Amino acid sequence: MNYFETKRARIEIIPMIDIMFFLLVFFIMITLHMIPSTGVASKMPKSSTTTALEPPKVLVNVDDEGDITVEGQKLTAEALTVRLKAQGDPDKVVVTIAGEKTTSLQSMMKVMDACRQAGITQIGLAAHATEEAH
Repeated sequence: MNYFETKRARIEIIPMIDIMFFLLVFFIMITLHMIPSTGVASKMPKSSTTTALEPPKVLVNVDDEGDITVEGQKLTAEALTVRLKAQGDPDKVVVTIAGEKTTSLQSMMKVMDACRQAGITQIGLAAHATEEAH
């Protein structure tokens, strides 16, 4: 009388685990592409002695009018100092300042002073390499 016995339904869990791992990897890859800090498009000055720096922890943009922007937020020099102090250990914070070609030296110095007041010593200036440097 085996013909009339009902079979118990089985849920196959292995394919479901494969799909979950695939989704996990997919979301991790998407998230990693979203993490790098994005700056404001600017025409940076050129230099023949540029060197590659490690990715900065904080990218500060200074436009030609002297406005300071960090991660899309306009800040004053004082607010920048407060924000940098909140980053934690100043020896581990790397700041890169990206300015326009026409940004005044005084505006750049204002940002550097704000960084130094926060205790930051690792400050870099962003520049494009000239063709001669390649």
